[in-house]
Amino acid sequence: MRGFPVAKAGQVIGLLGGSFDPPHAGHVHITKAALKRFGLDHVWWLVSPGNPLKADGPAPLMQRMKAARAMMRHPRVRVTDVEARLGTRYTAQTLAALRMRYPGVRFVWLMGADNLAQFHRWQDWRWIMETVPIGVLARPGDRISARVSKAARVYARAKLPKQAAHVLGRKAAPAWSFVNLPLSDQSSTAIRARGEW
Repeated sequence: MRGFPVAKAGQVIGLLGGSFDPPHAGHVHITKAALKRFGLDHVWWLVSPGNPLKADGPAPLMQRMKAARAMMRHPRVRVTDVEARLGTRYTAQTLAALRMRYPGVRFVWLMGADNLAQFHRWQDWRWIMETVPIGVLARPGDRISARVSKAARVYARAKLPKQAAHVLGRKAAPAWSFVNLPLSDQSSTAIRARGEW
């Protein structure tokens, strides 16, 4: 499994996927918050080869990997290019491949509230909800649209109460938790627009 992160059966691993184009302090903040709030053993950043929902391609993968590793320095966080190694393009494909490769590992998909708001547009989104617990981290301006999103409505009964967020990774899917955090308002889009990347 050269080039793949190490994980043991029984561990709870949070997966934060994205283009990280570029990575920024907001990504670091939500990762550290997810480790604490959702009771995760580790978090893997899945730096994607590209985003199927975005027309413009990201910066080269190796450039983003290097920047992400420089930005995210934590003993329980691993920056990976797993999707490129697996040859997967969509989250559902990645999750299916990871579950086969790591039997007994409990994965939790992590996303910002902005992604929950449009989650129903993702390929096989219902399968994702039915397969792994999902931890949603609120970002400025996205809280209301996420809470009334199609995914939130369809899976309203699977939402954990706030005080149970720390056991999310031990719950059987469908299960999801929404946590409000005082988050950084940094975004990769804004950084690119300012010409800083």
